[in-house]
Amino acid sequence: MEGAELAGKILSTWLTLVLGFILLPSVFGVSLGISEIYMKILVKTLEGLEAIVEDEVTQRFSSEELVSWNLLTRTNVNFQYISLRLTMVWVLGVIVRYCVLLPLRVTLAFIGISLLVIGTTLVGQLPDSSLKNWLSELVHLTCCRICVRALSGTIHYHNKQYRPQKGGICVANHTSPIDVLILTTDGCYAMVGQVHGGLMGIIQRAMVKACPHVWFERSEMKDRHLVTKRLKEHIADKKKLPILIFPEGTCINNTSVMMFKKGSFEIGGTIHPVAIKYNPQFGDAFWNSSKYNMVSYLLRMMTSWAIVCDVWYMPPMTREEGEDAVQFANRVKSAIAIQGGLTELPWDGGLKRAKVKDIFKEEQQKNYSKMIVGNGSLS
Repeated sequence: MEGAELAGKILSTWLTLVLGFILLPSVFGVSLGISEIYMKILVKTLEGLEAIVEDEVTQRFSSEELVSWNLLTRTNVNFQYISLRLTMVWVLGVIVRYCVLLPLRVTLAFIGISLLVIGTTLVGQLPDSSLKNWLSELVHLTCCRICVRALSGTIHYHNKQYRPQKGGICVANHTSPIDVLILTTDGCYAMVGQVHGGLMGIIQRAMVKACPHVWFERSEMKDRHLVTKRLKEHIADKKKLPILIFPEGTCINNTSVMMFKKGSFEIGGTIHPVAIKYNPQFGDAFWNSSKYNMVSYLLRMMTSWAIVCDVWYMPPMTREEGEDAVQFANRVKSAIAIQGGLTELPWDGGLKRAKVKDIFKEEQQKNYSKMIVGNGSLS
């Protein structure tokens, strides 16, 4: 009985701390400064680690990845013994991440997702009204803030006067599934996507009861006319939340912006570009879906030190006279790439899962030939 009582006291103390220091501040959208203190300690620790590496590793073995080591992996390849002091630091980092941070983050994620499902289900029972909309936004914002804190997320928002407005379309570069959480922490959006099963399906069905998200069945996703029709109907109502779309259609590793699918730019309406740039020093947010499944990816996220990123809201853009959807998409993509300091690439992000089409190869070969040969002779 004494053991059970002790466990009960530990659990109650744990939940009380989580409620007082994380959940309640999330409801009111305030910060107690704990994240700021944590980040300062983390930065100082990594700076000290860099000094240790430079001191103990000879120039012969020093490399960029060792100098920028963030205690998450020994190197970008596999563990390599360098010194006892560095090994001790790495082991300490593993203990902190897996024995302290991971349990806290799992607790927060469970609470955030549970509150989202329960809250949106309850709000969905109310008749359509301004009260329902307000409660729906409160539930979405609160739960997303809790989930972001489950990743020790530190987000810097810039140019808030350009935040996407109702009846518009928000488009952003895509690095990770948590992009949605990053943006929804500062404002609510109507999501667009395919209907899923399992836990994700439960969340989707609960969310759509409280907010007009746009979910499609797998068969409907192939019907471009149906998709366009439903999206046009959504943005025609200026009282509805802005639609959130990632035109790349897949996650890119946060160094580049790849081809934007033109479908999002054929709908009409106002486009609100948003650039997202993650800081890889504290954790890699990129989801390489061909290498990691969702469970493995989330484990990597929850055992990283923190997720730090910058979000830039940009002035709204509209399609110019004589500009087709492809040209408009490229103009928006260029603006996002410049603002986020990302490399702009013309390739389709879907190529990471598919073989490059011959027509693309031929086009690049022609461009290369034009660079080498001018008017039939070498320039």
